[in-house]
Amino acid sequence: MAYGLSTYAYFWRISSRAPVPLTVEEMVRSTRELGGDVFQICDYPLIETFDDARLAGLRATAEDLGVTLELGTRGIGEDHLARYLELAGKLGVTLVRSMMNSADHRPGTAEATGLLRRAVPAYAAQGVTLGLETYEQVSTDDLLTVVRAVDDPHLGVVLDPGNCVARLERPRDVVEATAPYVVNIHVKDFAFSRRDGWVGFTYAGAPLGEGLLDHAHLVETVRPHERSINQIVEHWLPWQDGGFETTARIEDQWTRHCITTLQRSK
Repeated sequence: MAYGLSTYAYFWRISSRAPVPLTVEEMVRSTRELGGDVFQICDYPLIETFDDARLAGLRATAEDLGVTLELGTRGIGEDHLARYLELAGKLGVTLVRSMMNSADHRPGTAEATGLLRRAVPAYAAQGVTLGLETYEQVSTDDLLTVVRAVDDPHLGVVLDPGNCVARLERPRDVVEATAPYVVNIHVKDFAFSRRDGWVGFTYAGAPLGEGLLDHAHLVETVRPHERSINQIVEHWLPWQDGGFETTARIEDQWTRHCITTLQRSK
């Protein structure tokens, strides 16, 4: 088990609002500087445009720094999963996170099961595990129906209990239901706050330990230390009134706080 960071820990610093967005190589170096051992390149379509030379250079940079790389994408179409398996091979990746739905494809459980039964054997043959993330577009019950039907140790669940609140699923219930199948954890705290005039709520991120995520219960239930499951820091930091400089500074503060908090919990 190791702690690490995701591209979502650098969300605003790689966005179009950044004067000069960070490169993936810079994020890998930052991960090591902050004490992380894993960097998950998640929902970062630019990686698909890298030629073999840049992919080899990225892999070498990570290996030189002692940082393990993981990949993350969306969708379970056969060609798309095959493309990410190819990328995984070139980067030395053994964990690929995906989601059941993509922008143009929302398979039901039967279709998803068929697609994954065809895709997962190639992942297994290459020693790569595919993890499907918990999130509001797909119920946890449906996600687990697919994972159980495929019934392969190289297909599991990427646990992010905060995502499921928008579906009115309780994070604690999601943790307990998915625990036997978890292969990766996204550590992202979250909280509700009243909007101006007390008209409704905003649901957004919070520094780890200051929101509603019961991380102690998650660790006790899933047992990542015993099962060699990596915990990856992400954020839901809203854009700040002070603009990019303020937002980037707070994003960095949250990242440092989260990775330090996780390391102290060992």
